[in-house]
Amino acid sequence: MGSVALSTAPRFLVIGAGSRGHAYARAVTASTDGLIAAVAEPEAFKVQEFGRAYIWRDGQPRDGQAFSDWQDFIDWELQRRAGAGTVEHNASQLPITGVFICTLDETHAPIIRALAPLNLHIMCEKPLALSMSDCLSISSALAPYPPKVFSIGHVLRYSPHNILLRDLLVNQQAIGEIVSIEHTEPIGWWHFSHSYVRGNWRRATRGGVGSLLTKSCHDIDFLLWLLCSPSELIGDSPHLPSTITSSGNISHFRRARKPKKAGLATNCADCAAEPDCIYSAKKVYRDRFLRQAKDTGWPVKIVVPEIEDIVKHAGWDRAEDSLMNKLKEDYTADTPDEVKASRGWYGRCVYESDNNVVDDQLVTMTWEEDALNNETLGRGPKQALFHMTYPTQAQCDRRGRIYGSNGEISYDSKTISVYTFHDQQTKVHTIPKQNPEIEKSHGGGDWGLAGAFVRAVQAVDDGSMSVVEAQREYVGCDLEECIRSHAVVFAAEDARLLKNVVDYRDWWARAEASMKASLAG
Repeated sequence: MGSVALSTAPRFLVIGAGSRGHAYARAVTASTDGLIAAVAEPEAFKVQEFGRAYIWRDGQPRDGQAFSDWQDFIDWELQRRAGAGTVEHNASQLPITGVFICTLDETHAPIIRALAPLNLHIMCEKPLALSMSDCLSISSALAPYPPKVFSIGHVLRYSPHNILLRDLLVNQQAIGEIVSIEHTEPIGWWHFSHSYVRGNWRRATRGGVGSLLTKSCHDIDFLLWLLCSPSELIGDSPHLPSTITSSGNISHFRRARKPKKAGLATNCADCAAEPDCIYSAKKVYRDRFLRQAKDTGWPVKIVVPEIEDIVKHAGWDRAEDSLMNKLKEDYTADTPDEVKASRGWYGRCVYESDNNVVDDQLVTMTWEEDALNNETLGRGPKQALFHMTYPTQAQCDRRGRIYGSNGEISYDSKTISVYTFHDQQTKVHTIPKQNPEIEKSHGGGDWGLAGAFVRAVQAVDDGSMSVVEAQREYVGCDLEECIRSHAVVFAAEDARLLKNVVDYRDWWARAEASMKASLAG
C-alpha cells in the first residue's frame, strides 16, 4: 500500500454490503491506496457493520457516507454536484471516484444504466446481467459519456496461479500450439445445496439461464482468456469460437430423490430422515460451522447476517438459537411465489425446494483455423470442454488438463505440471503460499481484481494513462470483452435448452441486430 494523500486517493462507493461487498472492501482497504468512502445498502445492520469495518470505524456516519440504496446515492450526488460551486458546499464532501456493484444479479444492469450519466469508474460483480439484451444495453448506456474504467468480477483472471498458467500457455508457449483443454469446476456437494438449491441462485432467469451464468460465467471467461483473448500471440482481434454445444440436468436435487423416510416433511427441523441426511441444514450450518469450527462467517452469516454481533453480545448459545429459529422458517403451498422467491429458506428440504437450475453441465466450444497475417500459431483449430458439477469433495478448486502440440499441462488450484515431449520431463510449478486471508478469496483473485481496478483508476485519474491503456495494462480486458464472454454463456444455454449446435458468429450477429432493432424502435 502506497502513501497517496487522502485528498487524492481514489474514493469508492460499495453498493451492496453482503459477502462480495465485504470481500472487495477488505481487499481495497488492505492492499491499495483506494478508500472505501461510502456504502449503499437497505439493511441497517449491514450498513453499520460495513461502516464500522471500512469507513467511519468507531465513529458515526457523516453526510455522504451511508445510503439506503443506490438511487439514494444518485439523488445525493446530483445535489452535491449542483451545489459544488456554492458557499454552502461542504468541502469535506470529496467526490466518489468509482463504484463497486455487489448487489443481486438482476439489479446490475439497472444500476449501471442509472449510474451512466454520473460518469464514474465501475466494477460490477459477475454476472454483468441476466440477458444478452441487458448486457448490450449497458454498453449503449455508457457509450455517450467520456470513457471510464470498467471491470467485471471475473476473479479467475487475477489469481497468481492463473496468471502463471496463461503466461506459460500464451507467452512462453510451453506446450506449443493448444489443441484442446478440459476444465472442471467442482462446486462441492454442500456448497451447491447452500447457494443453488436453498439460496439466492436456485432459480433460472426468465430466459431459462441458470447456474452456468451465476456460478460459472467466470469459468467460461477463463477459457476464453486462455484461448482467444487478445495477446501478442493471437493479435488484437480475438480468435472467436465457431460452435458451442451444451447439455445439463438436475441430476439429484428433486423430489424423486427424496428419502422415503422423510415422508411429507419439507424442513430439516421436523424430518425423520434428517439424522441420516448429508444435506441436513442442522449438520451443515449448526454442527459443522457454528459448533465445531466456531465459525460465524460464510455460510452461517448468510443465514443470520447479525450472527457475529449476537455471539459478541449474547454468547454462542443465543447465536445457535437464532440460527435454528431461522432454519425452521418454511413456506407452504399457499405462500405467494414472490415471497418464496425473495428468500433463501436455508432449512428447506433440498428435495422439496423450488430450485430449477442444473447441478451438472457440460459445455463444448470449438474453434476453426483463423490465420492472422498468414500466421496460424495461436489461432489454429482447437476445442474446449467445460464441466460444472456438484457432487465433489473439492469446493471451487478448479482443475484441468491442456493438450498441446509439444506437451501437456495439468493443473489444480495450487500447482501446474508441464510435461514436454522433446525431453519427456515434467516441471511442476507451485504457487507460493499467500496470506490466508488473501488465499481464501478465490486464490487471491479477489485481491488481484480489486488491486487492478484501483490501479487502473489511479492511472487514468492522474493522467498517466488513457482509459484504453489502463484497461489493457491493469484490468486486462474491456467492456466489449466482458460482454463477449457473457455472450458465450447465453449461447451455451440456448444450445442446452434447444438441444442444438450454436453457430457462434451467427448467434452473435443476430443478438446485435436484435439490440439495434430494439433501440431503433
